[in-house]
Amino acid sequence: MPYLRFKGFDEGFLRKLGPLVVEEFSRVAVVPPEVVKIELLNIVQITATPRSLEIFIFPRDQKKHDAIAATLAGILGRYGYDDVHIFFVLLSPSLYYKEGIPLNNVSWLP
Repeated sequence: MPYLRFKGFDEGFLRKLGPLVVEEFSRVAVVPPEVVKIELLNIVQITATPRSLEIFIFPRDQKKHDAIAATLAGILGRYGYDDVHIFFVLLSPSLYYKEGIPLNNVSWLP
């Protein structure tokens, strides 16, 4: 946790870029790199939809969300992906369960 879910990207590109994304995301979000998860969503587009990056994360202040989005947009833009929609799906630690127990007492939570 957190999860970075990419849609509309090439798998090889994401595998190559993954270490940089994890390093920069963990630095800006102030989370250990080993908890950052990257996924590529395989979807069927019914109508035209843009490339996107969904960030499932526990809430931070607005400036932190802005910094995370700007950092990831900057990385993607350097590789020709400047049209990506980035959005956050905010999770509640009390409603996120690991092995049936809510994550209320995680040291790296904001």
